[in-house]
Amino acid sequence: MARRYCYNDVLPLTAMVAIECTNVGLNVLFKKATSKGMSYFIFITYTYAIGALLLLSLSFPFPSRQVLPSLNFHLGFRIFLFGLIGFFAQVCAYKRIDYSNPTLASTISNLSPAFTFILAVLFRRISSCSLQRPPSFFLSITVFYFTSTFIFKLGHWGILLAVAYLLFSIRYIIQTHVMEIYPAELLVALFYNICGAIISAPVSLIAESELSSWMLRPSVAVIAVLCSGVIQGFSSFVIAWGLHLKGPVYIAIFKPVSIAIAAFMSAIFLGDSLYLGSIIGVIIISIGFYAVIWEKAKEAERTTSSSKVPLLKVEDARISKRNARILKRK
Repeated sequence: MARRYCYNDVLPLTAMVAIECTNVGLNVLFKKATSKGMSYFIFITYTYAIGALLLLSLSFPFPSRQVLPSLNFHLGFRIFLFGLIGFFAQVCAYKRIDYSNPTLASTISNLSPAFTFILAVLFRRISSCSLQRPPSFFLSITVFYFTSTFIFKLGHWGILLAVAYLLFSIRYIIQTHVMEIYPAELLVALFYNICGAIISAPVSLIAESELSSWMLRPSVAVIAVLCSGVIQGFSSFVIAWGLHLKGPVYIAIFKPVSIAIAAFMSAIFLGDSLYLGSIIGVIIISIGFYAVIWEKAKEAERTTSSSKVPLLKVEDARISKRNARILKRK
C-alpha cells in the first residue's frame, strides 16, 4: 500500500516540481545564450537533437517490457502532430522570452491549467465529477480571467506567450491519447524529440541561413545548449510518464509553481529585482497549489472508492444466493 501511494502520488508530485524547476532553469539558460547572440531557432534545434540522442542511448539498455501495438500511420501521425505543436509552442515561448525575462513567461504560464482543463472537458479527458467540485473549476476560471486581463495589458507579446501555452495544452491532450494507445513513455518521448528535430532543422535553416551562426564556440551558449538538451530529454520522458499516469490536467496544474521558482532564479542569476509583492505572491500561489493538489487527491480517492462499490454489490449478491441455496436444502 505504501509503495503504491509513493508511486502514484509522491513520485509524480516530486517529479513534476523538479521538472518545473528545470524548465525555469532552461529559460534562464536560454536568456544567457541569446544574450551572447545565439538565435532561438538554433537553440531549439540543438535542444531537440541532443534530447533525441540522449533518449536514443537510453532506449537500448532500458527496452519496454510491455507488448506494444505496431506503429501504424494514424499513431505516427498523432506523434508527429503533437511534435509539430510542441515545436511551434517552443518558438512562440522563446521568441517572447528573448525580449523579456523568464519571470514574465512563468507568470503567463498560469493560463496552462485553465486551457488544459477546458480542453480536457471538451475532449472528455476529465471525469464529470471534476466539474461538480468548486476548487478545480472555479480556480481555472479565475486564473483564466485575471491572467488574460494581464496579457491584454502587455499587448501582442503577451498574446504570443498565451498562444504558446495554449499549444502546450493541446499537445498534452494529444499526447495523453497517444499514451493510451502506445503506453511506452521512453519511446514516445524519443519520437517526440526526433519529430521536433526533423521539423525544426529546415525551419531554422531558412530562418538562419548563415552557417557561421550555427557554430558553437566555447562560451556560456555551449553550456546552455548542452544542459537544455539533457533537460529536454528527461522532461519529455517525465511528462509522458505523468500524462500516462495522471492525465493532462495534473501536469498543467504545476505551471503556477514556476512563477515562484522563476522569481528567485532570475534574482540570483540574472540580477533582477525581488520585490515584496513577489514574495507575497509566492506564498499565495503555494497555498492555492497545495489546495488544488489536495482536491485532486480527494478526487482520486472518490474515484477509487466508487469503482469498488459495484464489486462489493456483486459479492453481496453472490453471498445472498449461496445462503438462499443453503436454506432451501435445509
